[in-house]
Amino acid sequence: MAAPYVLVLYYSRHGKTAEMAQQIARGVEASGMEARLRTVPEVSPDTQASQPEVPADGAVYCTLDDLKSCSGLVLGSPTRFGNMAAPLKYFIDSTSALWLTGALIDKPAGAFTSTSSLHGGHESTLMTMMLPLLHHGMIYAGIPYSEGGLINTTGGGSPYGAGHHSGQNGDKPLSKDEIALCRAQGGRIASLAAKLGDKTC
Repeated sequence: MAAPYVLVLYYSRHGKTAEMAQQIARGVEASGMEARLRTVPEVSPDTQASQPEVPADGAVYCTLDDLKSCSGLVLGSPTRFGNMAAPLKYFIDSTSALWLTGALIDKPAGAFTSTSSLHGGHESTLMTMMLPLLHHGMIYAGIPYSEGGLINTTGGGSPYGAGHHSGQNGDKPLSKDEIALCRAQGGRIASLAAKLGDKTC
C-alpha cells in the first residue's frame, strides 16, 4: 500500500513559482505527510515531443499516475494575463481520462500563483486553476483568515490561495507573510487529505 502524499504541481518560468512550491511542500511535510514536487514541460510549437524527457534541474515532470494517486493537490502557476500559464493548462487538458473515471473526486486541492505586478491578476489566475479542479470533483480549500498573514501581507496572498509579488524585474524575494501563507496552505491541504482519507490507500 503506497504512502499518502500531497502533489505540489507547478510551472515556473523564472523560479519564483518554484520557490513557492518548495515552501508549500515544507508546510505539507510539517503536517506529517509526504510532499511530491512535480512540474510540467514547456509547450513547444512542434509538439511536446521535442522537450527533454527529464528536466535539467528541479522537479521531474508530472505523470498522470502522480496525479491519480495523490491524496491532495496544490497547483501553481505564474500569472499570464490573469490566467494560468499555457504549459500547466496543456497538462491539465490531458487529464480527461482521470475525469472519466472520477479518480480525483473528493480529494482536497488548492492553488498558488506569482506575478510581477501587485494587481496583475493574482486572484483571477487562482480561479482559472480552481475551475478544472472543481470539474474533477475535487474539494477546493483556500486559506482561512485565521492565518494572520492574510491581514498583514503587503504583497501576495489571498483567501483563494498563496501568492507572491515578485516586482517588475522579478527580483523581490518571498516576504515573511508570503512564506507563512505558502506553508499554511500546504499544511491545510495535508491535514484535509489525512482527514478525508485517500481512496487509493
